[in-house]
Amino acid sequence: MSSSPTAPTSTTASSSNSPSEVPPIALIACGALAQPCAEIAQRRSWRLDIHPLPPLLHNQPHQIAGQVRAAAEPLLASHHRVLIGYADCGTYGALDQVCADLGLERLPGLHCYDVYAGPERLAAFFEEQPGTYVFTDFLVASFARTVVRELGLDRWPDLRNDYFGSYTRVVWLAQARDAALTALAHEAAERLGLPLTIVDTGQAGLESALEALIEGGSPAVTA
Repeated sequence: MSSSPTAPTSTTASSSNSPSEVPPIALIACGALAQPCAEIAQRRSWRLDIHPLPPLLHNQPHQIAGQVRAAAEPLLASHHRVLIGYADCGTYGALDQVCADLGLERLPGLHCYDVYAGPERLAAFFEEQPGTYVFTDFLVASFARTVVRELGLDRWPDLRNDYFGSYTRVVWLAQARDAALTALAHEAAERLGLPLTIVDTGQAGLESALEALIEGGSPAVTA
């Protein structure tokens, strides 16, 4: 879903660490969540080593669990704890099995929409209109490549009806809305031929979920 590298790359959320000092906690994060997680960690002074996996894995969710396992196993040898910055994300329990096998914890919920909006509010959206398609800021910003290009809509626009003909609206869970992102959201919804509803969520849900993961262990993680 983006130009993120296919192999995990490490970023240290706290700039106060020396180059040789490895933060005690590693976070293997969906590439769509890695940057927001890094921003939150920096603001909260969490010593967190963030390893993003490619967002395009969401187009192949059956590969997520295997990629997480491959990334986690070496990190378990070099970090006190390894956390998973994914919800279930369409793995249908396969990611939970990896977590059980390796003693890991992941973000709560079925997908990142639950993390941002809360499962009850998201369920209400789908109850009101089952044909609801959900945007996050990442999906809005990357729509041209993650949806249009990846689904071939730039080459075969008639596929729009095949992919989106059963949808009735788009709900954008806006974490950090600005004029440029709002314009892109409207363009994306128009490209799909769907009305747009904007729900400002901020990043509080993600921050709370991260905090719960981090505080689930005993070592201090602040810089």
